[in-house]
Amino acid sequence: MAQYKRWYDQDPLLMEVMDMLQYYQDDLIEQAEIFLSRIEAQVGKEIIDSYYESVQTLIKGNRWYDANPVLSRTIELLRIIPPDVQRKAAQTFIDNLKVQGITPDMMKEQTS
Repeated sequence: MAQYKRWYDQDPLLMEVMDMLQYYQDDLIEQAEIFLSRIEAQVGKEIIDSYYESVQTLIKGNRWYDANPVLSRTIELLRIIPPDVQRKAAQTFIDNLKVQGITPDMMKEQTS
C-alpha cells in the first residue's frame, strides 16, 4: 500500500489542482467562491461555518493557502468532501482555467 504525505497525493487530478491553486491563486479565487457557495447550498452555511471554525483552531497558518481565507476555506472543504465530489470540483477548476487560457503545462513551465 502506498504511503501518502498529503491528503490529495492519492489522486493525480487533485495534485494538479492544488499545484494550480498555488500558482494561479488570483485566477481561481472566483472559482473557489463559486465552489464554496455550491457546497453551502447543498450542506448548509451554518454547518460549513461550524466545521471551519472547529478546524481553524488546529490550523497553524503555515501552509501557502492559509494566507487567503477563501483558498483556506475552499481547500479545507475540498479535503473533507467525498472523493467523487473532490474529482468533480477538481475537474471544474481545471476546465475553468482552460477557459481563461491557463493550462497545466503553463504552470509546469512557470515552476521550471
